[in-house]
Amino acid sequence: MLTRIDHIGIACYDLDVTVEFYRRTYGFEDVHVEVNEEQGVREAMLKINDTGDGAASYLQLIQPIRDDSPVAKWMAKNGEGVHHIAFGTDRSVQKEADYIADEGVRVLYDTPRKGSMGSLINFLHPKDCHGVLTELVQKG
Repeated sequence: MLTRIDHIGIACYDLDVTVEFYRRTYGFEDVHVEVNEEQGVREAMLKINDTGDGAASYLQLIQPIRDDSPVAKWMAKNGEGVHHIAFGTDRSVQKEADYIADEGVRVLYDTPRKGSMGSLINFLHPKDCHGVLTELVQKG
């Protein structure tokens, strides 16, 4: 079952500048920075608040590190801005993806992939989600 908004992903050209903006302007705490080679991004997770299930809600700032990454291709068309919304699940992301696929929504990966902070993730096709790229997250 989906339990929370895990994060909102925001694509940016300069991760350091964008992190500083969100820290200075809104007081969000940057809690994690990593490079995800598989996704072709450098990313930062900025904590917004804790949630009732022991997790937290975040902004995920993502900067492409290669021109062939999905985020770089998306930014070539759209520029900086909201890239996706991610929902946390209290069961395995594979079970959640299978359940949603049974409802007729296309799941982008056959098996979950590595996400931020040791999580497992999968994405749902935006054309099946009213134009919104949707990520499913199983906390690491």
